Amino acid sequence: MASIDNGSDLGIEAALFKAADKLRGNMEPSDYKHVALGLIFLKHISDGFEMKRQALLTEYPEGAEDPDEYLADNIFWVPPEARWSHLQASAKQPNIGKLIDEAMIAIEKVNPSLKGVLPKDYGRPALNAVMLGELIDLISGIALGEGKDKARDLLGRVYEYFLGQFAGSEGKRGGEFYTPRSVVRTMVEMLEPYKGRVYDPCCGSGGMFVQSEKFVEAHGGRLGDIAIYGQESNYTTWRLCKMNLAVRGIDADIRWNSEGTFHKNELPDLRADVILANPPFNISDWGGERLREDARWKYGIPPAGNANFAWLQHILHHLSPTGTAGVVLANGSMSSTQSGEGEMRRAMIEGEVVDCMIALPGQLFYSTQIPACLWFLAKDKSNGIARDRKLRDRRGEVLFIDARKLGFMVDRTRKEFSDTDIARIADTYHAWRLGEGYADVPGFCKSASLEEIRSHGHVLTPGRYVGAEAAEEDETPFAERFAALQEQLEAQFAEAAELTETIRARLAGIGL
Repeated sequence: MASIDNGSDLGIEAALFKAADKLRGNMEPSDYKHVALGLIFLKHISDGFEMKRQALLTEYPEGAEDPDEYLADNIFWVPPEARWSHLQASAKQPNIGKLIDEAMIAIEKVNPSLKGVLPKDYGRPALNAVMLGELIDLISGIALGEGKDKARDLLGRVYEYFLGQFAGSEGKRGGEFYTPRSVVRTMVEMLEPYKGRVYDPCCGSGGMFVQSEKFVEAHGGRLGDIAIYGQESNYTTWRLCKMNLAVRGIDADIRWNSEGTFHKNELPDLRADVILANPPFNISDWGGERLREDARWKYGIPPAGNANFAWLQHILHHLSPTGTAGVVLANGSMSSTQSGEGEMRRAMIEGEVVDCMIALPGQLFYSTQIPACLWFLAKDKSNGIARDRKLRDRRGEVLFIDARKLGFMVDRTRKEFSDTDIARIADTYHAWRLGEGYADVPGFCKSASLEEIRSHGHVLTPGRYVGAEAAEEDETPFAERFAALQEQLEAQFAEAAELTETIRARLAGIGL
């Protein structure tokens, strides 16, 4: 495999996943992903260790078994019993599962940052030892003979590709830990996290951070120019994130607790330069009734039955004075008027924190058919710097982009943005923010004034502003239109129920 092309082609990742998936047999993808990803991670840190060890054996032999020599270069120390060569030599042994577990335990013991992160149930009877051995053989060929940076990048790409494929296999549950790469890339290219603090309050498996680091490196920056912070409430997903970042060599402060970001905010004093988030859509059981007096709710108290505006306000609370944010939310957030959401949206618009709204095409996400949108927020629209360029004063305006016609089908059920699509969206936003060469494009983008937004009742649906809305309506896929209508109907049911309760209460008060 030494001649593998390390460009943008996904051939090697796809071939590896196909081979690995064949070994899965009848095991559930949700279980198998931990088996496969754990071994890819083990191979990665063992490769990094062996490369450093060979250099030490040549230059400073007495330091080859000194853990401090490795830690000084941010390389994980791998004890002899956990090294890939040992596991590969034992791959055909019936107790290979137990040996892998012992390797994981040994690595965690000497690397505190990995404590509680690695999977350690390879020895369970339900796992086929022959399958494990074949998987070890398959992974052994990844990046064989490559240089350090190329090997790390290839293993990182394989890990990221496997995450995406497992998310697709798991459907709705997969969407809980993975945001499709083309959506993340769009957000990152728009906000350009070049330096400073990057935060994700519901970080899943860490895709936002991986793409942010890729952006920095692609534009001549250094790994480490951005400081990464995150929180995740699902322990299994937190472990996936820690491994995903470690495979990429990304140092990050990722916190976990089961109570979640709203109720146990692990980073209360953090003020981030860029926030990227894909919170769960329309979450109804977020415990909002216990947080009525929270300081984060500057624009209104979010309803206990929907966390959308709690997420937006939590994110605004954590922005630095010139910080910007990109947030994925359900389309209902742009137009809902129930439970005070319309008033909160009005307060955010009038408070000059909404910078840009993007309507997304359907079928981008694994987890839902609910149409989604992107909110871009800015703590101070009067100024700011994107990389080395000063932004213009955007107060009194909001940019609307209707991207529903963009994207291409990658398979029967799912769509992705192409590189051209991502560039078109990001370039439009950059031109508008900088005041350099921006022009409204009917049917695609419009810079709307606050007066115009007020005339639409502070509804932020891009189709209302960019024009040609009626022509597009018929071309919207049925599944997308149906999901939108269903969401609207549910909102109306909830509103009707509230009105019914109000009428009952007033009738009861008459005392008849």
